[in-house]
Amino acid sequence: MELRALTVLDSLQPQLTGFLQTVCAGFMPREREAAAFIEIAPGIAINQLTDVALKTTTCRPGMQIVERAYGMLELHDSDKGQVEAAIDAIVDRMGVKREDRIKPKVVSSQIITGLDGHQSQLINRMRHGDMITANQTLYILEVYPAAYAALAANEAEKAAKIQLLEVITFGAFGRMWLGGNEADIREAATAAEAQLATITGREAK
Repeated sequence: MELRALTVLDSLQPQLTGFLQTVCAGFMPREREAAAFIEIAPGIAINQLTDVALKTTTCRPGMQIVERAYGMLELHDSDKGQVEAAIDAIVDRMGVKREDRIKPKVVSSQIITGLDGHQSQLINRMRHGDMITANQTLYILEVYPAAYAALAANEAEKAAKIQLLEVITFGAFGRMWLGGNEADIREAATAAEAQLATITGREAK
């Protein structure tokens, strides 16, 4: 098994929590809980890792995504120590270290100011979170591996008053869409990308 992404969110922010409650198929997280996002390959092996994490801790699973290539698991608990223990159990089961994860890479980063109303309609049709309106500023981040999009969203929300539109934490690439005024969006974008840069790991092939 390959450890692709691994990140712990120390305190789930309100908008990201609400977004996860909208899209998760498992147990819903609550605000300020700690959460872990883990991505591995091959995807089918995520079942084994969910099993060991749940049998050794009190964590609850919010999402388990099984694709042909990659698998992603989100776990959360009010006790961050339980989340850390779940990660320890997972990496032990995999026979790897946390440092074996892939270091996040920002694939693309776009800021669009003065959004046209027709484009805001397109975005509002596909989002699971908040809405964006004409003339606001849009920020789109694409990151690899995908699970790191959750960390970017959480840090962006900590840094500025933004509207969380959509977050995709699984698949070939992770993506995040934010809306708001230009100053807040630029502050949120800087915080998100700076936090991603602090994550250590091996370079992506």
